[in-house]
Amino acid sequence: MLEALGSLVAALWTTLRPGTVLLGAFVFLLFADFLKRQHPKNYPPGPLRLPFIGNFFHLELGKGILVPQQVVKKYGNIIRLDFGVIHSIVITGLPYIKEALVDQEQNFVNRPMIPLQKHIFNNKGLVRSNGQVWKEQRRFTLTTLRNFGLGRKSLEERIQEEVTYLIQAIGEKNGQPFDPHFIINNAVSNIICSITFGERFDYKDDQFQELLRLLDEILCIQASVCCQLYNAFPRIMNFLPGSHHTLFRKWEKLKMFVANVIENHRKDWNPAEARDFIDAYLQEIEKHKGNATSSFDDENLICSTLDLFLAGTETTSTTLRWGLLFMALNPEIQEKVQAEIDRVLGQSQKVSTASRESMPYTNAVIHEVQRMGNIVPMNVPREVTVDTVLAGYHLVKGTMVLTNLTALHRDPAEWATPDTFNPEHFLENGQFKKRESFLPFSIVCEEIWECF
Repeated sequence: MLEALGSLVAALWTTLRPGTVLLGAFVFLLFADFLKRQHPKNYPPGPLRLPFIGNFFHLELGKGILVPQQVVKKYGNIIRLDFGVIHSIVITGLPYIKEALVDQEQNFVNRPMIPLQKHIFNNKGLVRSNGQVWKEQRRFTLTTLRNFGLGRKSLEERIQEEVTYLIQAIGEKNGQPFDPHFIINNAVSNIICSITFGERFDYKDDQFQELLRLLDEILCIQASVCCQLYNAFPRIMNFLPGSHHTLFRKWEKLKMFVANVIENHRKDWNPAEARDFIDAYLQEIEKHKGNATSSFDDENLICSTLDLFLAGTETTSTTLRWGLLFMALNPEIQEKVQAEIDRVLGQSQKVSTASRESMPYTNAVIHEVQRMGNIVPMNVPREVTVDTVLAGYHLVKGTMVLTNLTALHRDPAEWATPDTFNPEHFLENGQFKKRESFLPFSIVCEEIWECF
């Protein structure tokens, strides 16, 4: 039987030309891709997609998953985009963002397992986990951050102390031009380090500087073309050289750094007293020892610590650098901020959260920096957990969801001068005014940042 089958295959191969076979295989793959990409009735509209690669050419490569605004203008507030193996939709406009993330929160609560993140984190930590793991990690982290508190210094005292070191480091430049990138990164990272690791680092500490360099390089590499290609075609890219392999190695170095800090904590750990986030987490691991369903383990501790470190460093540091730029470009606004600070605090009083109510103009400027800085343009992706109807469109379970915060913060219907730095957007009769359309870290993320 096998001999007959082999003879038949050999006969077919001699009859058919190799080019014919290749053409037939290509047509078959096209047909399979076509069947795979069939969307249900009433699926959101979107631009023409190419076989296999989808709408990959609509990405602003080198900047991550950023969708050009002209695509949004052409196809509407809810559009469909496919990136290789990833099906996604982009939601634009406050009513639709609220409908998804507030009114139907449970249908959009998951994070998609994007290939790059799956390779690095595998459903661990705070940002990239789902289900019971996410619920447990989020609940513990929110409680612990609110209780700081449970360390020896309040968070505000930590910030005030670090500001002193930052001012001193800037003063050492003697008025000469310098790049503020790493000095600001040092200061902001030390706040998170004091919470998670229980200590701050000197700005000249070699180990600390290596940690910050790794963090900076990772953020740059993640936006590279190779990393976006990995997300679209992970199986193929695994066998090809590129920056995605460099990214994996650097993440492993960061994980090893945190693992070493955890190991050092264990050497002098007192279960009765939590000095920092790691100590509190070690208490939680001990509490759930023997519980096979618990997500509290060393790997989740490493990933959660890195999530806090990354989220608490890069977003704040980048916002501060945007603030410096906007103040340099708008000296008249800078003068008003300085005048308000001098009037309310004088030259000696420390800045505190209690001062915020008395400084509406400065508060408005900070909010406008965040609006114009556009730190998280498409938000952290979500995933449709069950087949869902949004604004009349049918969304399939497993679809990745991107919320277009860039368009929201530049919407002329919401902002008087959307493309101009204008603190008046957040002022009314000289008093600070909250804006519903201001979502620098999305809707549900705000409760986490309030802990800081």
